[in-house]
Amino acid sequence: MPASPQKIRPEITEAVERAAESALERKATDVVALELATMSGATDYFLLASGQSDVQVKAIAENIVERLKEAGLRAEHVEGLQGGRWVLIDYIDFVVHVFHEEARSFYQLEVLWGDAPRRDFHD
Repeated sequence: MPASPQKIRPEITEAVERAAESALERKATDVVALELATMSGATDYFLLASGQSDVQVKAIAENIVERLKEAGLRAEHVEGLQGGRWVLIDYIDFVVHVFHEEARSFYQLEVLWGDAPRRDFHD
């Protein structure tokens, strides 16, 4: 049985957009939001972004955390920041994944969630 449609609160969408803009400030590539609200009860969105080096991945993730904190949003959990290959930032209603390009290609979350409505962000 399909999941019942869930209305995403506008402030969640705005926070995802702010996170995407923050990623682009640090020259992230392939910034994509996947809307999961009707597909998963776990979260409303995944925001995916890529960096070309471990240092850039860390800089992208740190900028997202800082910019959202300035907007009054604190991450519930941050994982992988020291490694720089894949940083997961959990805001409960949305989850940010900042990948090194190679890790993103390996895990292929866009393929796994291929039926999800998506929005691409560009600077």
